[in-house]
Amino acid sequence: MLLTPNFSLEQLIYSETAQRERIDNTPEPHVVENLRLLAQGLEQVQALTGFPLEISSAYRSPDLNRRVGGTGASQHTQGLAADFTCAAFGAPADIIKAISASGIGFDQCILEYEKWVHISFSKAPRGRVLTIYDAEQGYLE
Repeated sequence: MLLTPNFSLEQLIYSETAQRERIDNTPEPHVVENLRLLAQGLEQVQALTGFPLEISSAYRSPDLNRRVGGTGASQHTQGLAADFTCAAFGAPADIIKAISASGIGFDQCILEYEKWVHISFSKAPRGRVLTIYDAEQGYLE
């Protein structure tokens, strides 16, 4: 089921870990509405980069989130966040710089371990730009 022209529900709930561990990653109906909001934001990011985004993680059921070590308050469990790269555009740090300068109304945009971008969207976006290099140090503004 397409949520937006370039993002499907199946794409945003797919998880290799869920498949391998046989974890049900089916979202509740209210989460599907959040996934629509996420997909709309991802459309803006994809238009900005000019290239398809490579989504590695979006929605995570509570069981899946625990299995991958996500925090209890993860926006992934609400269907509001996605992790992605876009090698055709550039490094994750370059993507974050472009998003930050674009005017896209994101909630959080995080450079995670210099390997991928975590982006979330909400109805009241905060526009927070963060970085995490190691779990002990945590998130940095």
